[in-house]
Amino acid sequence: MDLLIAAATIGLALTSASHVASIALALRRAARGRGRLGPRPQAAVSILRPVCGLEYRIEATLASSFQIDHPSYEVIFCVAAADDPVVPIVRRLIREHPDIPAQLLVGRGGGGLNPKLANLMKAWDVAAHDWIVLADSNVLIPPDYLDRLFARWSERCAVVCSPPIATDIQGWAADLEAAFINTFQARWQLAVDELGFGFAQGKTMLLRRSELAREGGLAALTREIAEDAALTKIARRRGREVRVVDRPFPQPLGRRSLAGVWQRQQRWARLRKLSFPGSFCAELPAGGLLPFLLGGWLATEGVLPGAAVVAMVPAWYGAEALLARAFGWPLRLRSPLFWIARDLLLPVLWASTWAVNGYEWRGNAVDVRPTT
Repeated sequence: MDLLIAAATIGLALTSASHVASIALALRRAARGRGRLGPRPQAAVSILRPVCGLEYRIEATLASSFQIDHPSYEVIFCVAAADDPVVPIVRRLIREHPDIPAQLLVGRGGGGLNPKLANLMKAWDVAAHDWIVLADSNVLIPPDYLDRLFARWSERCAVVCSPPIATDIQGWAADLEAAFINTFQARWQLAVDELGFGFAQGKTMLLRRSELAREGGLAALTREIAEDAALTKIARRRGREVRVVDRPFPQPLGRRSLAGVWQRQQRWARLRKLSFPGSFCAELPAGGLLPFLLGGWLATEGVLPGAAVVAMVPAWYGAEALLARAFGWPLRLRSPLFWIARDLLLPVLWASTWAVNGYEWRGNAVDVRPTT
């Protein structure tokens, strides 16, 4: 029994310390992100945006491509099928912004198992500039988008990226998805980046075409099922850095279905499991469920006072609220309820990834089982 109590005490201490440390590191990033960005970079940039279907606020997110405050850039939209309903919107936006070089490329490419890369492949050789940004269609691009990306670049970099930040949240399912995306996933990505262990996130990625050409160009990212995982492994193998922007970019959610939220979280978890199994195993004790269970058991054994365990809950989620407030992320009175629901679901999500190997991405069936 003494050994179990010791193990539980150590587990509680470690999980609590990691929670506090991750939030402290992310808060440090929030404070730095409020500072000036420094001299504006003059490099010309090609922004490649894959589009597929009519997502929530798709016109606003695509129109934001033309509102970037930067001296020289172009936008290349890529779509797989000419009859995709997003095509008329893209063509109209291009006509309405003749001052920004832009074009739409139509057709399928050879992106292996990754449908997004297959869509983008045709733009790689068409792009006019060495600096490339891969930006998902549901990212709402702010005017200082490129400034914020270049602010994190250094000569040792392979890529600068940004996780999404859920905004425009409508309904309980979207609240739950925001609980996963913002104060959990984005928080941990910012925290590990602050420690110098950044990893790429495919929502937005700034890179140099000349550098990736040494690995075989965009096709090199087909070595993994996820392009961000492939880019992270390339960077680490070459001893280069992956960095995350100080203040990540928004993704409007709108209304979501619980089934859709769960399927997306399962898809992302399966990709993490396949690409980085060691890190994925470390996700199992993440969240508040394990420390609360350990604290409750220690209280029943008389090791901790019950009041201290009860106080853990507001302290734990109060720290998340402090983080959301520091970054200006959506924060409501009911937000802690969804943070609690997320933490209850995290072990279920982790376990469920081992049961199913495939998923569907915008109508494309993908099998994520490792090849032999």
